[in-house]
Amino acid sequence: MDQTETFLDAAFWLTAAAIAGLLLLSAFFSGSETALTAASRAKLRARADKGDRGAERALSVTEDSERLIGAILLGNNVVNILSASLATALLTRLFGDSGVALATLGMTALVLVFSEVLPKTYAITLPETVAARVARPIGVLTLILAPIVTVVRTIVRGILWAFGMRTDANQHMFSIHEEIAGALAIGASEGTVDKEDRDRLLGALDLGERTVEEIMLHRSQIEMIDAEADPDTILTAVLGSAHTRLPIYRGERENVIGVIHAKDLLRAVEKVVRGGDGTLESISDLDVTKVAMKPYFIPETTPLDEQMREFLKRHTHFALVVDEYGELQGLLTLEDILEEIVGEIADEFDPKAEKRLKPTESGDYFVEGAMTIRDLNRETDWTLPDDEANTIAGLVIHEAQTIPTEGQVFSFHGFRFEVVTRKDNRITMLKIRPLLSHPA
Repeated sequence: MDQTETFLDAAFWLTAAAIAGLLLLSAFFSGSETALTAASRAKLRARADKGDRGAERALSVTEDSERLIGAILLGNNVVNILSASLATALLTRLFGDSGVALATLGMTALVLVFSEVLPKTYAITLPETVAARVARPIGVLTLILAPIVTVVRTIVRGILWAFGMRTDANQHMFSIHEEIAGALAIGASEGTVDKEDRDRLLGALDLGERTVEEIMLHRSQIEMIDAEADPDTILTAVLGSAHTRLPIYRGERENVIGVIHAKDLLRAVEKVVRGGDGTLESISDLDVTKVAMKPYFIPETTPLDEQMREFLKRHTHFALVVDEYGELQGLLTLEDILEEIVGEIADEFDPKAEKRLKPTESGDYFVEGAMTIRDLNRETDWTLPDDEANTIAGLVIHEAQTIPTEGQVFSFHGFRFEVVTRKDNRITMLKIRPLLSHPA
């Protein structure tokens, strides 16, 4: 009779109801946390643009990720601890000292199934929908708990600061660049995104992370015109070149005084011929320096996206690259930057049209030493590092810590590198083979 009265006691049922309510709150917090962190901001923005108020509130709530996570975790921990305490008190009343163990086992099972796994599974299935629904109450909760969360944030930052870690209050928990790159990688692995489309999109995303130095044509490979040469020699050189723009130097190659365009030169030649005796002999008096354009110099550390904007702003496609001392280092064109996005651009006059990567039946690849590591990775889906060198030859020299001789073989980063040809101090051709342990 006493036991029946205990079960029918109002305090018992109120405590049980409170535990159930706290478990529901815990499920709400767990699902909200998962939905708001897993929801794609791009999809939320698209829904908000269509008039979805919930999606707009979700975007607003996730702006301060640190405060959001702090408020949700604070609420979740409070309800979990309180529900566990009530369950312990209730079961201890019924079963004595053994009620502590029963409460621990029972609440662990209930919290795990109904307050963690179930709501989080639902939230991860429909993250944007759930995020839009919970945004309003979570926003109110964040506002109410803001003073407590601020104190907690201060304490946490103080502890991290003591261990030498600095946190950025403006850092967002969502990285658009990483989100897009990750989505493209998943899409390519699943076959829903073509490799070419992935490479183009990633190339556009990476422009801000790469500098002019990484893709410029090295000064040793630049075709240049000597301003002191005979006009007919200059005309022959310009017409015989595969390029429409050529730098002009006087005295030494470092002293660039201008850039001549083939069309400008031909117009000047036509003007001289028509104004003279009608033969090419009359071009001997042509001053090519008056035809040349003023050279445009850029620092080698300029980011590619910034340089592309400068090209478009200046209505020019050609720049000479210099280092911090003003020494000529290379040459860059707008086409070079576009090739980082769309891949190799070649025509019938392009010297790069010949393929620089030649696979063999044995699984080896003959690769020009001047080929960039990024281009090689792009064509083969390899992951050779490009932190210490821009070209394949530079990578081999960096790893070997010397300039190898022809026939030398090295193995690193899961590949076998053999020096095929070397000219002076430059490695001109390499034979590369993925090792068996490395996925092709």
